[in-house]
This record gives sequence, structure tokens and C-alpha cells, in this order.
Amino acid sequence: MFRRRRARPFLRRQAPPPAHRRWCLTPILVVAAALLTVSLAAPQGKARPRARDLGVPFEGTPGPLNAITDVEGVTVGHTTIVSGDGPLVVGKGPVRTGVTAVLPRGRDTRQKPSFAGWFSLNGNGEMTGTTWVEESGFLEGPVLITNTHSVGVVRDAAIAWRLKSEPADSSGLWWALPVVGETWDGHLNDINGMHVKPEHVFHALDQAAGGRVAEGSVGGGTGMVCYGFKGGIGTASRRLGRQEGGYTVGVLLQANFGRRHQLMVSGVPVGAEITDEIPYGGGGAEAGSVIVVVATDAPLLPHQLKRLARRVSLGLARTGAMSGNGSGDIFIAVSTANPDAAASTGLARVEMLSNESISPLFDATALATEEAVVNALVASDTMVGADNRRVIGLPHDRLREVLRKYNRLVNPAS
Repeated sequence: MFRRRRARPFLRRQAPPPAHRRWCLTPILVVAAALLTVSLAAPQGKARPRARDLGVPFEGTPGPLNAITDVEGVTVGHTTIVSGDGPLVVGKGPVRTGVTAVLPRGRDTRQKPSFAGWFSLNGNGEMTGTTWVEESGFLEGPVLITNTHSVGVVRDAAIAWRLKSEPADSSGLWWALPVVGETWDGHLNDINGMHVKPEHVFHALDQAAGGRVAEGSVGGGTGMVCYGFKGGIGTASRRLGRQEGGYTVGVLLQANFGRRHQLMVSGVPVGAEITDEIPYGGGGAEAGSVIVVVATDAPLLPHQLKRLARRVSLGLARTGAMSGNGSGDIFIAVSTANPDAAASTGLARVEMLSNESISPLFDATALATEEAVVNALVASDTMVGADNRRVIGLPHDRLREVLRKYNRLVNPAS
């Protein structure tokens, strides 16, 4: 089931057409508005409780926002596409999908590539562009996340956005090998209807911003399911102490994995305690996926960032993940340090954190990943999608009851 696996219409802003052509566009706009409801969820969306707000205990010290945007320069944008109810009609809906964009250096992302490394825990999934990341050691653009069958259009739209919105790179060329990851939302979404369009990608990129990041059923995470509960986008961060360098590690992930009985929250078997309404696939063979983006301001080289990406696996395991045969678990880590490392001419001088000092960053990555998963679950409401399939959100009151039962609830009297 999980394999790869309000509404106003959106069209990309552009210069108005000549007067003699405007009449022919009007019917198209009317039809588009009638067919699709798009929520353009920016990072400054409506506030929702997060895991810590409910009294869930976590290790480590988060940054001020407890989000990937605590790493200076990182921006995030979402486009959320929701329309229709009832029986699935391929091409018509119901639609529960979207796109999420992460830009490591905001508007400077393309002009100043970032050192990067990636890792596949289990490869029954897709992340385009990673061959060049591996070869070059750089991420040369944003990371985009969507549903499995929209990878192609998102990749192509990322190139079109590059051509339209940015100057040539330092070598004088306009070219791109976009990094696009995916998880499967076909349980709730008309995934074969190909509802993600270029304008949705443009919007996610154009509206990407720092600050608080919207979580749950937004962007690429709109139709996702995690541990048999409604899943989606989650984020968290950790800030190291001064004696450890004071660096920040931020994580953003699209959670669409796990069986209900596996779910652990702060060491408590929450999934085994809450057995209501387990959806198809949420209790059977592991067939889920997760895409994870790790960002840090620590000066790490590509081989060190690959090591950081591997530690995502440990954070997922802390929530109960096993990464089965049908799971696409793919992670990429980037550093915002060394902004001039990709200069096209001359000798690039870079800084590198000693391997003897890197372990606290490993810890931070695992801990932020764990919390990001729980934040994704806490932020997601119950959703009804294609063929009236219903996936419940993790009930906050029941979560607190279970944590209290195991003496793990922070402020249990509240």
C-alpha cells in the first residue's frame, strides 16, 4: 500500500498575454479552477501542536524553531493539492498530493553549490540526480519531494524553473540534474492521474522561505501514511554545545513507512497500544518509504556528509522502523559551510571538521530524525481519500495516555 510508493486555484504568475490572445485563455482558467483545489502551503502556515507540545520527551537540544530552517540559509516551500471525494476515477481524483522543496542556500542555492553526500538504506524508491552528487560531491540545486509517479514532471519543472528564474552558473551554462525524491501516496491519492503540474513545482520553489515549517499533510506529504497513521512532512533540529562547535543539524523528511505495531515514541510501544483502524498495508508486510534531507552548518566534506546521511537510519530505528524489501529509504545530507568550494576557476580552499569531532553531529542527526518522524505524525489529521479510504491521525489524547502509562509523559498532570 505505501510503496513509493482551501482553496483557490493556482497558476504561475507571468506577464499577461497580448490582448488579442487573452480571450482564448479564459476558458482554460475557468476549467482549471473548477477541477482543482490547491492549498499553497507556505512555511508560515497555521500553527499546530508539535510532539513536544504534547509532552513527548526527546533527547538533545533543538534550535529555536526545532526545524531544518534553524540551519542558516535553508528555506522550505510546499504546494499542497487536494480536491474531490468518493470513488477513484483515474485522471479526476480524488487528489491528495503535492510537492515540497528544500533549498540549502535559499536563492543562492544554484549559484553556490553545497557539499553533499547521500545514502540508500533500501533502494525500492527513487532520488534522481544522486549519481552526480556521488561523483562531484556537490548538490547543485534544491531537493524536491513528491509522489512516485510525479518524479518526472517535478524534475522537468525544476529545470524549467532554473532556466526561467536564474542566471547561468559560474561556468556560463544553464543546465541541471535535479534531485527529486518520492514516496507512494496511491492509497489516498489518484496517483496515476498525474495531478502534479509544473506550476505546482514553480510555486513550491518560488515561495520557499525560512522560519517555521508547515508539517503533516502538506506538500509532498499530503497523501502519505506512516505506521498505519496519517503521515507526511516532519522536521526537527539539534544544536550542539559550544564545546562541540555550536553547530546546528536540521532534518526534514517525508514519512510514508512502517507497520502500526512497530511504532515506538520515546521508547514506548505506542503502535501496539493504539490498534484502531489499521489501514490496508499498515499491519502487513513492510512496503513504505521515507525521504530525508539533512542540513548542517558544520564544515563537512562529501565523504563525511555520507556518514551523516547513514545516521538517519538510526533515528528511524528509534521510532521502530525496520526498512523492509518494499521500502524506499533514501537520505541526502548537505553542508552550508564552504560556500565558495564550487568556484569554477582557481584553487578552492575549504575547511573540514576533524573526524575526531564528528560524533556529536552523528548523534544530532539520529535524534533530529526521530523527532521529525513523531512531529509528522502529530501534525497530521485524519484524512479520507480515494474510494473513501480513511487513515486516522495519531490521536493526541491517546498518545498522551500511553506515554503516561509508561511514565514517559513530560508534565503528566497537565
